[in-house]
Amino acid sequence: MSAVNEISMMYRTRLLVCLLFVGAWVSTQTALAADAKVDRQRNVLFIISDDLTATALSCYGNTVCQTPNIDAIAAKGTRFTRAYCQGTYCGPSRASFMSGYYPHATGTLGYKNPRPQIGDRAMWSQHFKDNGYYAARVSKIFHMGVPGGVEIGGDGRDHNQYNGADDALSWTERFNSPGPEWKAPGDGETLESNPDGKRPVVGGNTFVVVEADGDDEVHSDGMTAAKVSELILTHRERNGDQPFWLGVGFVRPHVPFVAPRKYYPPFKPYSSMSLPGKVAGDWDDIPKAGINYKTSVNMKMDLRRQRKAVGGYYASVAFMDAQVGKVMSALKKSGMADNTIVIFTSDHGYHLGEHDFWAKVSLRDESAAVPLIISVPGKEPAVCHSLTELIDLYPTTAKLCGLEVPDRLQGKDISPLLDDSMLQVRDAAFSVAPMRKGFLLREDRWAYIQYREDASKGIELFDCKNDPKQYTNLADDPEHADLVAEFKVKLADKLRELRSNDL
Repeated sequence: MSAVNEISMMYRTRLLVCLLFVGAWVSTQTALAADAKVDRQRNVLFIISDDLTATALSCYGNTVCQTPNIDAIAAKGTRFTRAYCQGTYCGPSRASFMSGYYPHATGTLGYKNPRPQIGDRAMWSQHFKDNGYYAARVSKIFHMGVPGGVEIGGDGRDHNQYNGADDALSWTERFNSPGPEWKAPGDGETLESNPDGKRPVVGGNTFVVVEADGDDEVHSDGMTAAKVSELILTHRERNGDQPFWLGVGFVRPHVPFVAPRKYYPPFKPYSSMSLPGKVAGDWDDIPKAGINYKTSVNMKMDLRRQRKAVGGYYASVAFMDAQVGKVMSALKKSGMADNTIVIFTSDHGYHLGEHDFWAKVSLRDESAAVPLIISVPGKEPAVCHSLTELIDLYPTTAKLCGLEVPDRLQGKDISPLLDDSMLQVRDAAFSVAPMRKGFLLREDRWAYIQYREDASKGIELFDCKNDPKQYTNLADDPEHADLVAEFKVKLADKLRELRSNDL
């Protein structure tokens, strides 16, 4: 071969290598751009249960109440073990995570919508709607009274045509699911304030168990699952390639504990249900404000009724879990599962007899902590022990979907935890119980609870490393006086920080 031909071949080879390199680079950049586009267009499926304690879920360790459909979300996502609500009952909690502000920032401490306080600032789903998403809810996302606000015909009070404290600006469409609630035909018993058994089945925020006639879609959550499934399966037909933010609000296991009969057998006889351990003098070292509003004592529930309450609660959880399964089946069938972020949580936790406490409001872990599962396509499943808050969901999903994360939001972007579950995003979780002017700072080891901003109604301090069930209040222990003083300062600083906002 001549020298000229050798040089020519050398240049051709180099040119070919360069072209291959450029082609690979262009292909990579195209793929990255496509990935970024997918990130921006991810759907959000937000599923929230009402009054659900994490300890009732089998993916959180319950061996009696099996929740295979929620477990399946956890198996593909990140399950958070120390997530906390910002208000320990429905109204302030939901107003907080939907608005992106703490309850004491907006002053929304009851059962109202925070719209008057936040003005034209976008709520969570509204932020997505304003950025081209189809945003819809089915049933309870903002506060609705249960059972009255989701009861067919209502309870005689004004529940805004089943919309409750909803925010119309947050949705492209919204749908309600009124059901029979405590009036459902079946075998019912009022467990609360009914020691002689003569009280009929009643409505309101009352512990009632109804083993109901009929199938799932007779009841509110069954209707919700059916409507959500319809919206998912027809989304592309109705909305083309428009991404969605879809809120699914299940009302169970909120009282009344109503579920079709088929969900009860695993929890019967009710006498087989276990109750939390009882400790003599459990309330002796806590302030009066620390005794929950519903207790075994003031509800006049003997051990039989307490066990039936647990069984009824679990049946409601099992019913709700089955509805989650229907929604997830529809998502899979739609072909959109590989581009949809799925979140499962509750608005707060729930006592099932711990400390002889029942229901919500308390700032103990059973009431303030929530189940939280976030499943993002393409991310590995994990369990994360970082302290997190429900208020973090708004900025996190905005970041995951490539939207602007408004600086005004008071939550944190916890999306890094989905890539590295060993990270820590905060030193303490913060929650409030406005009904009793209570505040919680929950750190890794310590739970500090203060009643009133000047602590005039008492303090609780629990060493959750050595006392995980929170039986021994150390607030008056001289050895912990300096720690209590430090927490008082931390709480004052936290309240000052959250009140320093753009409202």
